[in-house]
Amino acid sequence: MAGLYLEDLEPGRVFQHQPGRTVTETDNLLFTTLSMNVQPLHLDAEFARESEFGQILVNSLFTFATMIGLSVGDTTLGTTVANLGFDKVQFPAPVFIGDTLRAETEVVDRRESRSKADRGIVTFEHRAHNQRGELVARCLRSAMMLRRPEARE
Repeated sequence: MAGLYLEDLEPGRVFQHQPGRTVTETDNLLFTTLSMNVQPLHLDAEFARESEFGQILVNSLFTFATMIGLSVGDTTLGTTVANLGFDKVQFPAPVFIGDTLRAETEVVDRRESRSKADRGIVTFEHRAHNQRGELVARCLRSAMMLRRPEARE
C-alpha cells in the first residue's frame, strides 16, 4: 500500500503534497451542478461580476474535497479504515477559476484504538494554499487508520 500505517504517522510530521491542482471552469461547473448547489456565485458569471468578488467563486466544497484528495497518495491510500469526522473547516480566502491549489498535511495526534488492536485514530490538519501562497482552506480530520500487520498481533 502507498498509504502509511498508524505507526508511521508521528505527531508533528508534515507532508508537502505533489502535484498541485489547477481549478478549471469545468471542475467548478460539474461539481456545483452534481452536488445540486444552485448558488449563482458559482454558476452565473454576470451575477458573480456584480458581487464583491467580481468573478465566479469556486465552490468551497470542491476546494475542500481537492485539499483532502491531494493528501491521500502520501498519507492514507489503502490504510484508512474510515474517516471519522472533519472539524474546524475554514476557508480564509476565496478560490477562483485558474487558481492552483497545493496542499500540506500535518499529523496533529494519534492514538491506538481502545477496542480494536488492528487500528488507531489519527488527527490530521490539512491546509491548502493557492499559487500566491495564500491559505485558502484548512481543516482537522480524524481518521481510523490500520496498524502495521506485525503490530496487530
